[in-house]
Order: sequence, then structure tokens, then C-alpha cells
Amino acid sequence: MIDHCGVFATDFAKSKSFYDAAFAPLGAKVLMTVPTEHTGGKGYIGYGQNKPDFWVVEAAEAGPGRHYAFKAKTRAEVDAFYKAAMAAGGRDNGAPGLRPHYHATYYGAFVFDPDGNNVEAVCHAPE
Repeated sequence: MIDHCGVFATDFAKSKSFYDAAFAPLGAKVLMTVPTEHTGGKGYIGYGQNKPDFWVVEAAEAGPGRHYAFKAKTRAEVDAFYKAAMAAGGRDNGAPGLRPHYHATYYGAFVFDPDGNNVEAVCHAPE
């Protein structure tokens, strides 16, 4: 149902470094950079695997925190996402593990990005 979404970043370079590292294990990378002459001089990048699905936009204020969950094919990808996100300056909001209160094979990891958004990688497949 969702075509794309995004977050505001108060430190664009720091957020770009965070998402570059966190998304690499999920096979996502920057696929599009909007030229600054079209954005009023602000950084504007789109991440994805096949098309830009998740946008990071430079802003003076980030606004209230949000939650975004990204699909992982395997539990190992969830683990690698968490490790990369934490190494890139993320803050723990739930180490990799089963969350059976969602469903029996829900395996996820949660990290706060530099602006306090709750970013998750989740694998629904059994081990």
C-alpha cells in the first residue's frame, strides 16, 4: 500500500552515513539524489533496492519520531542491519530477536536513527 516514505534529517551527512550503513545489509542504497536547485538548497536522497522507497530530507527540525520497518529476507540480514546501524551511531531500541507477541516467527531489531526515528528490520520467515 505504501509507495514511499521518508524522514527529516537535522544533520544530513550524519543521517546519510547512518542509512548507508544500516541499509547495506538489506540490499538498499541511494538510488536518487534530487538536485539542490530543485529543493531550495536542501539535501534530498532516495534509498531503495529497485526504486527510491525511503527518502531522507535535510531539515531544520526533525519533528516527532516515527517508526519504519524494512523487510529482511533472513534473520541474518536483521542481525547485520542491527550491527551496522549501531556501528553507524544508532541507539538501541530492541536487539535482534523473536517477537512472538506479534506472531510466532516475527524476528526483528529496532534502532533509533540520529533524529530519534525508530527504524526496524524484520524477517517474517521461519528460521
